[in-house]
Formats: sequence, structure tokens, C-alpha cells
Amino acid sequence: MRDDPAFSRKIAVADLPRRGKDFRIEASADELAEIARRFNLPAVEALSGTYHVGPAARGARVRGEVRARLSQTCIVSLQPFEAEIREPVDVAFAAPLEQSGISDAAGKEISISPDDEDPPEPLIGGKIDLGAVTLEFLALGIDPYPRKPGIEFAPRLVEDADEKPPSPFAALKALRQKGEGEG
Repeated sequence: MRDDPAFSRKIAVADLPRRGKDFRIEASADELAEIARRFNLPAVEALSGTYHVGPAARGARVRGEVRARLSQTCIVSLQPFEAEIREPVDVAFAAPLEQSGISDAAGKEISISPDDEDPPEPLIGGKIDLGAVTLEFLALGIDPYPRKPGIEFAPRLVEDADEKPPSPFAALKALRQKGEGEG
């Protein structure tokens, strides 16, 4: 998770109690405006994250949910519409190997399976930025091809061969024929 000054809420892992701690974070009006700009959205009305952060091997684990209310632009009608996002969060954080005293497998082959759990995110300075976590899971929850409810894409069907749209290469063919006729 990268450090993101647009929405930053850092917590120190060393300060966590053994049973962990619950956190609720919300973006301010200024932060919402900056987030909307960064994500190229008409507006972000609300953004919050509720998390339980507990100790884990060499670091901590963050579990919770990101919620957002925002405006998106429909890719079919180009009209803005309201959307709600609820994205579950489950991320492990750990100190980088060189800081934890554990040697890495330098020069050895590493096997990765899609069924394995993701490797932990690095703890930077012993802290987790819950704001950055929130933004990353917001990005995962935003539909990259949003459609306003009730709007369907209806492609134009060409039934008659005479109504076929011209090929994009028809103009090139005409230029070539024109050039051959002049020479």
C-alpha cells in the first residue's frame, strides 16, 4: 500500500493491544473533492472504512469494509448517476524481511500459486495507513464501465447488405485507386 497524502490515517502497529483495535475513518469534504478528482469521478459524496486491526506474524492484519457513495458517468448515456460501493477488506501487513531478521530466499526459485494467500504488504516505518487501504479498496470497488440503472446498450443491427456501413479502409482504397489512375 502506498503512502497517499490525499487521504492518510496512519496507525502504529506497536501501539495495538494484543486483541487488536477497531477503527472507523471518514474522509472530510476537502478529501472527498480531491479523491473525486484523482479517480476522475463527478463527485464522491461519502467515503468511510471500518476496520479491525489485530497483531499477526511479523506485523498486523486489517479486516473490515470500505463504503462509498459517489457519482459516476454512464458509459452508454453519458449521464451522471449515484452509486454505492461496499468492498470487503482483508489485508496482512508485515515488516520487510531485511528488517525482521529473517533471511530471504535470494537466488532460489519462488513458486506462486493463485490459490495461495497474497503475500503481506510491507509495514513502512512500523505503521499502516488506513487511508491508503481505503483508497485501494475503493479503486477495486469502482465499476470501470458503469451503466446507469435501466440503461441498456442497443447496438445498431444491419439487416440489409445494402445498409452496411462503409469499411474504414474504403477511403484508403479510393485514394489508392485515385493514385493509380493519375500515374
